Amino acid sequence: MIDPRIDKLADVLVNYSVAVKPGDTVYISGETLAEPLLEAVFRKTLEAGGHPWLQAVLPRQAELLLRHASDQQLEYVHEPYRLLVNTFDASIYLNASANTKALSNLDPRKLVLHRQARSEISRIVAERTARGDFRWTLTIYPTDAFAQDAEMSLAEYADFCFGACLPDLDDPVGYWRRFSSWQQQIVDWLKGKEQVRIVGPDTDLSLSVAGRTFINADGRFNMPDGEVFTGPVEDSVNGHVSFSYPAIHGGREVTGVRLFFDQGRVVQANAQKNQDYLFQMLDADDGARYVGEFAIGTNQGITRFTRQILFDEKIGGSFHLALGQGYPETGSQNTSAIHWDMICDLRDGGEIWVDGELLYRNGRFVIQLQSAG
Repeated sequence: MIDPRIDKLADVLVNYSVAVKPGDTVYISGETLAEPLLEAVFRKTLEAGGHPWLQAVLPRQAELLLRHASDQQLEYVHEPYRLLVNTFDASIYLNASANTKALSNLDPRKLVLHRQARSEISRIVAERTARGDFRWTLTIYPTDAFAQDAEMSLAEYADFCFGACLPDLDDPVGYWRRFSSWQQQIVDWLKGKEQVRIVGPDTDLSLSVAGRTFINADGRFNMPDGEVFTGPVEDSVNGHVSFSYPAIHGGREVTGVRLFFDQGRVVQANAQKNQDYLFQMLDADDGARYVGEFAIGTNQGITRFTRQILFDEKIGGSFHLALGQGYPETGSQNTSAIHWDMICDLRDGGEIWVDGELLYRNGRFVIQLQSAG
């Protein structure tokens, strides 16, 4: 028997996250382990009047490419893919990994080369998204690999995933609309503000958001969601930060990351594990040492670290920085082949001050907000 929550999640992805309209071209992709959800999303897209194009990905496809491809093959971008990102109306991606460590021992140079070759694709997606010409979303389908990373059984992990995506099982779309209205209050309060300071355990960081736009991340691009984010002024980040959780990237787990910034640039860094990989990513290109995103996690239903950034960056009571590529819709001008989110828990003594006014203390907003209902 197919889990009825799969159909409800597909409905949210198609009819809320990317809001498929009659005639829309929709690219649907994901690993074959997500077959039940792939089928449901395909059917819901048809019911909404869209034109779905589904591409199932083999579980070892990325590993095979990075292990066996030549540099020339890694740099090759297929023309149908260029056509897709330039012309399609929407995209839905389902992450269903069979082995989250499959890329851990591969040459990181090859990973960087592959991503650099697709920097133009990333730029086009970012620009079309910022203009409202392209709608995309992604989610995770529960697999044994994800459950093992989160130290849960598969059944527990499925409950966790669906619970985060469908907090109101009877009216999931209505829930996300109410959540969007609640979170918009935070975005409205931040509008026009200029200076942010974050203090916490081994953390004292300042950055400028003058002229930048905060985004209400309300389930349109990620499912689940729950953050407000912007792109800080590129040369404004100063101070130091110690990240609470391992920074996951390219199948590698980098623990104990500490970064030191001067005029926006990472000038010193260290880690307890996989420090060499951290240095390689910082040197990927000119933009990799600058911050492309500053965000505050707002999803109080996500309370634990699972080693999946889609959930972890939304942890209520946390903030995160992303090194590398920024989002043009925020005003960010930073470009890079990487976008690496790193998370800091503020629930034990952390504070966020904005233009000298306290916004956040011990993982909670202290400004007056109306209930989400």
